[in-house]
Amino acid sequence: MATNITMPQLGESVTEGTISKWLVKPGDKVKKYDPLAEVMTDKVNADVPSSFTGTIRELLVAEDETVAVGSSICTMDVEHESGEETVVETPASLAEPVPEQVKETGYTQKKRYSPAVLKLSQEHNINLSQITGTGKGGRITRKDLQMIIASGGPQVEPEIAAPIFLQQTEMSSPKALEHDIEIPVTGVRKAIAANMLKSKRETPHAWMMVEVDVTNLVQYRDRVKQSFKEQEGMNLTFLPFFIKATVEALKEYPQMNAMWAEDKIIQKKDINLSVAVASEDALFVPVIKKADEMTIKAIVRNVQELATKARSRKLTTGDIEGGTFTINNTGSFGSILSTPIINPPQAAILSIESIVKRPVVIESEAGDMIAIRSMVNLCLSLDHRVLDGLVCGRFLARVKERLEKMSEKTLSIY
Repeated sequence: MATNITMPQLGESVTEGTISKWLVKPGDKVKKYDPLAEVMTDKVNADVPSSFTGTIRELLVAEDETVAVGSSICTMDVEHESGEETVVETPASLAEPVPEQVKETGYTQKKRYSPAVLKLSQEHNINLSQITGTGKGGRITRKDLQMIIASGGPQVEPEIAAPIFLQQTEMSSPKALEHDIEIPVTGVRKAIAANMLKSKRETPHAWMMVEVDVTNLVQYRDRVKQSFKEQEGMNLTFLPFFIKATVEALKEYPQMNAMWAEDKIIQKKDINLSVAVASEDALFVPVIKKADEMTIKAIVRNVQELATKARSRKLTTGDIEGGTFTINNTGSFGSILSTPIINPPQAAILSIESIVKRPVVIESEAGDMIAIRSMVNLCLSLDHRVLDGLVCGRFLARVKERLEKMSEKTLSIY
């Protein structure tokens, strides 16, 4: 039985995936659930398992090629009696429901183009508005344009905006000189670039910052970190304390725990905190589910487990889905000020900068005096379609207040 294996949907709102590496070749015999290929999307890296036992007949997609969800990626001869060719559909549990307004109006995603599609259309003067895509919802894929180019069909007039796009392409594509090193943009880096570009292009970013005196927190953590390590076998970093203060403030200001959904704003009930984790060559954003229900100890354990999975490339779809608010610990690299890019469709992201000792004017009964204090900057980027400065200012003030009051008298690790 000749069977087509298709690109599965590996996350919410994922419309395409890139075959980063084939794990099989034509003629290989595979068992059901054996991995066929490593696939990269803008949300996760994952293996595509075989849905059947059989023999690989043909690989339809090359490595580093991006195809739409539902597109055939390989064919195989399945070991059971049937002479008909079938198509393996994306499992229902991974399928993204089609909104009612899409069913009623026939609206498609063909106006949203990937960077690869834009580049090809600009290089060959193809007007994308005149192309009907084969991707999900009519979306135009790179394969659609390659077929048009290969067929030698007539080129259409470029869109009005094409000269601007072409100018940007030329400016952003310098030539390597003799002693320069060329590093191919593949895999996770390509997905990060596309996601960040989408965020900056579609989301109106605004930004604000507060500085926080965390001297009491630093002293508290220094007193308990050794006993915590001996008792729990884990390092007690500052990040869990910042997470705790943030999720408690999110409970008080639920407007921050929201998403933009074109015709409405969705305020999420669960507080699922996305935490940026850096590996040697990429950035992943796994999610701590229902973080507001956790103790400091539970947060420490979750952060450690997710960071380990991210750095070993073992994150699953469930590990990275469902985030409602993001924390980025840029302070671990020594940064003291940053303007983070929002992780769409979330409405805000908070960067925790480096804790540094600075001379600060403090009030006392004897009058103002200068003291050396441990200070940290909290930098918040917000989607101005969803949030305004008033609620964000109050939210940051509450996070600041909670952090400045943290001590053994106000906080229990367990």
